[in-house]
Amino acid sequence: MRKLILQMSITVDGFVGGKKGEMNWLVQNQDDKFIKLYQKDIINSVDTLIMGRKMTKEFTSYWENIVNNEPNNHSFEFAQKLVDIPKIVFSKTIKNIAGENIVVENGDLVTIIKKLKKKKGKDILVYGGANFVSSLIKNNLIDEFIFFIHRTAIGNGLKIFTDTTKLKLISSKSYECGIVANKYKPNID
Repeated sequence: MRKLILQMSITVDGFVGGKKGEMNWLVQNQDDKFIKLYQKDIINSVDTLIMGRKMTKEFTSYWENIVNNEPNNHSFEFAQKLVDIPKIVFSKTIKNIAGENIVVENGDLVTIIKKLKKKKGKDILVYGGANFVSSLIKNNLIDEFIFFIHRTAIGNGLKIFTDTTKLKLISSKSYECGIVANKYKPNID
């Protein structure tokens, strides 16, 4: 069965965005080994992306702009993968979203995710946003958590955990840029 993997940047104090979703705390000068982790290793292990409606427009316009207008961008190859990979967007309010390789799902989240996991193929990657990820966590749908912990505390902001959630650390690696990548599995007793 395919795994549902969450990849998310997080502050040292556990927030995934500022109060209004600001991401100005992200480490910008990333080293080559860290870039390889998310731009090659993780993305090549999946064949489907899922995300919530709120982040999709900005996500797709950013990466499609690089593919369509910036062939010399250092992230061009990664952007091409993100544009080409099938994306499933969950929404209760809209039926269509502009962008390449996007399908909008309006049905029951748990039922759809369980069906996706049973399909043949590579694993499935979750990119967010915070509310969407929280609903996946509440429903115990995530099989693996990959947190990119940035070396900043912001004091207040968006979070994805709303209840006690026990996790088991599988691996941890620090990178020259100061980011630590921790991989966890749910620690179900």
